[in-house]
Amino acid sequence: MAAAESKPMDPLTFDRVWRGSGIAFVVTFIVSYVIYGTQPKIGASANTLVSFYSGDRTRILIASALLGLSILNLLWFAAALASTLRDAGQGIWGAAATAASTALATILFVRISVGAALAYSIAGAKNETLVSGLNALAQVCIVVAAFSAAMLVMAGTFGLRQARVISSGAFSAGVAAVVLVLLGGTTWANDGFWAPDGAYSRVIWPIVALVWIATASGVLYTRSPSAPPVAAPAATPGFRARDVTA
Repeated sequence: MAAAESKPMDPLTFDRVWRGSGIAFVVTFIVSYVIYGTQPKIGASANTLVSFYSGDRTRILIASALLGLSILNLLWFAAALASTLRDAGQGIWGAAATAASTALATILFVRISVGAALAYSIAGAKNETLVSGLNALAQVCIVVAAFSAAMLVMAGTFGLRQARVISSGAFSAGVAAVVLVLLGGTTWANDGFWAPDGAYSRVIWPIVALVWIATASGVLYTRSPSAPPVAAPAATPGFRARDVTA
């Protein structure tokens, strides 16, 4: 009796899942951000830092794991975006999207590692100078991440427009998103709205980037990838095309 063969998953199914990974990234990122809580600002007192990192240790570590998962979804989305652009003849924009997503993921992984290390053991050691410095580093990572995030938005916006995937209106909105995200890399005021721990850096430009990623992922997901060409059946030895026609 012949054994039943399991049907392999269609490559197009994987492609469709990757195209929707940007939406999964946004959802997991928001959930992890809520769980993580509001990080103390730069220059916060030692008691505030220890209370946040040591007092909420379990919550921060759970959020760090979810953030890591969200970054993986971001990389899958960027891979699908780059593949779509290459298929449309926009390989340079696809390469830019790959490079930008890699840089962004690296910075976010550093940000996660710093927060997890503080929660896991460093904050408990009560070394005020070290804890304060690492907390500031985590805040600065968000500012620096704006550059690679802006490059990702730019590569996707210009590449999809060149490939005639998005309309001129969507392209204009994408260009505005590039500018708003890029401004996040200039938030170096000592305090207030334009500081590294201010509202623009912590809330506004990340929301703009998340909205763009979710929208672009939705556009890619709704576009049905073209099916691979079906190979013509091999000719049977001893027969010619005119014999079959006859």
